[in-house]
Amino acid sequence: MRLSRFLRTVSALLLGLAVLFTVSPARAAAPAGESAASAVRVLRYDASRAAEFRAVMDQAAQVWNAGVANVRLVAGTPADFVVLADNGWPRTSVTRLGRGTVWMGREATAQGYYPLRIATHEIGHILGLPDRRTGRCTDLMSGHSAPVSCTNANPSAAERGEVDANFASSALAAGERAGRLFVDRADAAGDLVPAP
Repeated sequence: MRLSRFLRTVSALLLGLAVLFTVSPARAAAPAGESAASAVRVLRYDASRAAEFRAVMDQAAQVWNAGVANVRLVAGTPADFVVLADNGWPRTSVTRLGRGTVWMGREATAQGYYPLRIATHEIGHILGLPDRRTGRCTDLMSGHSAPVSCTNANPSAAERGEVDANFASSALAAGERAGRLFVDRADAAGDLVPAP
């Protein structure tokens, strides 16, 4: 009787483990060209103090989530980066790849710039992308150099690829941009100024 109960318990345990491994995504076998070590990095953001920009930050996170494979943005705390609203120009202070503070400044939206493009652009800095004032609407990181009428909030294939590369290894490719403040304003002294 006792042995029978023991065998039933062991069988139930083994069956449970078999179901668990069948339902869970496999991590041992990586797709061709990828290492098993390149797991998706989850970054949490806190937009609770983003005022009227809170929903647009959630949309911007979804834009990035739909476009990149090596990083996933989720709302939550403790946060890797915080989003604030103020009356200045939009800007981002990056403390290191995936960490920092985004200010959704109302000055740009008051001038007619598209809030979702601004939010996606500023998250781009958190993900390791610099300003590239190309003037092209197709380049998300061209920022304000694209016309005010530009509503493209999607990163280009090159920008998505750069973000995936930034998060593909433990060697932080964007490390040289840590400790910097990105201000995408015409009268800012260059792309990068020291963070306060």
